[in-house]
Amino acid sequence: MPTHVKRAFKYRFYPTDAQAAELSRTFGCVRKVYNLALSARTAAWALRQERVNYNATSAMLTAWKQTEELAFLNDVSSVPLQQCLRHLQAAFTNFFAKRAKYPRFKSKKRSRKSAEYTSSAFRFRNGMLTLAKMTEPLDIVWSRPLPEGASPSMATVSQDSAGRWYVSLLCEDPSLKPLPPTGAAIGVDAGLDHLLTLSTGEKITNPRHERRDRNRLAKAQRLHGRKAKGSNNREKARRKVARVHARIADRRRDHLHQITTRLVRENQTIVIEDLTVRNLLKNGHLARAISDAAWSEFRSLLEYKAHWYGREVIAVDRWFPSSKLCSTCGSLQDKMPLNVRTWTCDSCGTPHDRDVNAAKNLLAAGLAVSACGAGVRPQRSTPGGQSATKQEALRREPQEFPSRRRGRKPTALN
Repeated sequence: MPTHVKRAFKYRFYPTDAQAAELSRTFGCVRKVYNLALSARTAAWALRQERVNYNATSAMLTAWKQTEELAFLNDVSSVPLQQCLRHLQAAFTNFFAKRAKYPRFKSKKRSRKSAEYTSSAFRFRNGMLTLAKMTEPLDIVWSRPLPEGASPSMATVSQDSAGRWYVSLLCEDPSLKPLPPTGAAIGVDAGLDHLLTLSTGEKITNPRHERRDRNRLAKAQRLHGRKAKGSNNREKARRKVARVHARIADRRRDHLHQITTRLVRENQTIVIEDLTVRNLLKNGHLARAISDAAWSEFRSLLEYKAHWYGREVIAVDRWFPSSKLCSTCGSLQDKMPLNVRTWTCDSCGTPHDRDVNAAKNLLAAGLAVSACGAGVRPQRSTPGGQSATKQEALRREPQEFPSRRRGRKPTALN
């Protein structure tokens, strides 16, 4: 764990009419500059095979401000405009490193509205935050205090689709220290009937937040569809739909925070399965339920909290047959349909709960992964390579794969 951890604290605030207008202008200018820079970089590569870096786009921004057509860029703070160019540079870096797709243009209706201010573009004194080009501090609801003596190094202002305003303050948090070590280890199996099943036998209920608000959401969507396109009433109806979605997302996120915090505090090692959620969402019958379960968000929260508090998260290969493997004798079943929730091992006669058995197998495989020194993210960190579970199998039975092309996964062992 690093000595100094930078942490973002997000708060809601209520701007005045003048502040809202200024921030809306800033959002529009940020979007405009980002799209202009992306267009210039794309054209330079298509016409001259030339890569344009951040310094070149920064010089372009200076020239754009001097034109009559884009003179309005001078009306807002220059810092958010420079920051969006840095974000574009990071997007291209990720693209060339094959970590992301080619950057896309920002849309006025669909893209996130945000502006990033560095310490030179805001003043934070006596618990009051004043942004550049503003005379009054923001009316922030301090739902929790900042760390004692903390000085924010960056402030990100955003507005969600429901019209709510937020400011995120980035600062060092000295209170984040590793928890006392414990020998506890646990396996976690994700599911739909139960959100999580632990190797201890405990099952965490799936609250199904989207299903609980489905009628309210459907009613709001019907009212939205009846309004004339482009009208003010349609915009009001759209915000009602967005508020329902925001309510669902907030409750889901709060529930996941409680679960992940508890798991990290109680266990030294947490073993999960390396699921490819984007592929699972292609199942038309289960896509809605999988999205509502938010397995990817659960993993993200678990990993960064474990990093904060000195815990270990191990992701077992997605092809590991955790459900079909007997956790008592190790025998492998031929088939295990999804409708089979309990089964009895043919070899040893041990009755199994499908999910609890899978969690126990994940725990055993994860401890083996930790013993052989594999990484936490077997699939994400080594694209096209083999996870520790696969590597162990290959070392034990090399005759099964006499020739294997580089980057291709071997035949499934389950």
